[in-house]
Amino acid sequence: MPRRVLLIAAVLATACATPGPPSADELPLITPTEIASTVDRAERPVVLNIWASWCTPCRSEAPLLRAAEAEYGDRVDFIGVAVRDSQDGARAFIGEFSLTGLEHYFDPTGAVPTSLGGRGVPITFFFAPGGELVRTHSGVIDERTLVLLIDELLG
Repeated sequence: MPRRVLLIAAVLATACATPGPPSADELPLITPTEIASTVDRAERPVVLNIWASWCTPCRSEAPLLRAAEAEYGDRVDFIGVAVRDSQDGARAFIGEFSLTGLEHYFDPTGAVPTSLGGRGVPITFFFAPGGELVRTHSGVIDERTLVLLIDELLG
């Protein structure tokens, strides 16, 4: 079955099976981090998504990221960074979209995307193992592009 069909099926199955969002108290604390060292130490490819709870396009791509993590999470590390947001807003967003399979960090100033040469949200960075930046996708990512760029990482 083509990957696109599998990804769509995973999104639909997850959306239908997901109960209401957990409370913010049930989510792990999101702390500030220096993302460069995390990516540099990665032994697997990394998909780094920059988002914010107040970002409407981020809301449309969140289910795709959840489905991609379910499909590729055994071969690719998925990291989310909430920027220029509040802790409560970020935790609520993670809960609402059941993004608990991704590793999350909090960046209140937006320094992480700026340090990687990006601006705005959403923006997704694709890294090879060891931290080499392979691709940057500015703006909302669609399913086809996400799958193609992940396949490129796994090449």
